[in-house]
Amino acid sequence: MDTTNLLLLFNLCIFINLSSSFSYSSNVPIGIHPLDEKYFASDVISCKDGSKSLTRDRVNDDFCDCVDGTDEPGTNACPTAKFYCRNVGSSPRFLFSSHVNDQICDCCDGSDEYDGGVVCPNTCVMGGHMESKTVSYGSRVKRFGSRGNKPKSVGLNGEDTVQKLQGLKVLIIIQSSFVSVVVVVGEPVPGGAILVDDSVNEGLKAHCAGYA
Repeated sequence: MDTTNLLLLFNLCIFINLSSSFSYSSNVPIGIHPLDEKYFASDVISCKDGSKSLTRDRVNDDFCDCVDGTDEPGTNACPTAKFYCRNVGSSPRFLFSSHVNDQICDCCDGSDEYDGGVVCPNTCVMGGHMESKTVSYGSRVKRFGSRGNKPKSVGLNGEDTVQKLQGLKVLIIIQSSFVSVVVVVGEPVPGGAILVDDSVNEGLKAHCAGYA
């Protein structure tokens, strides 16, 4: 058997296994945790808060009999009920039953939208369960913030800007004065240039260095 046929056979086996895992037994109400299957197996079921008992046919009948939502794990009738996503191939999770059949795919296996109102692709085996990625990203952000790192300010300090502007104003005045000094104390040299006394040059350099 060549590699291509082996690959096809392998994928077929995976598909069959996953399909059997995703399907619920007709005797098991949808939306319950596997550990609760025995609890819902009897003909008479008690609300987990002990408030009342009811017959099994009233489970997931879209009417909230138990205050704690025990009888409606697979419908959105009870606001406090929890729906169990099996998510085979990814991470199982609980979600509030109010999200069941709300036209939004919350479980990566699509089991929360079983009424056919919307088709949810199974993304569990493709790493499509985004909750862990979101939590991971949130944890990184939290860790970064806990280090006390603050974003660097790219704005200008107001006081520093005023001081620099004042210094620039003084520098302009000095430059204007320097032109006058050159005219008075400068000596012409061949080529039309003006030779400035060294003491004037040094004084100007020293002052300008203070505003660099």
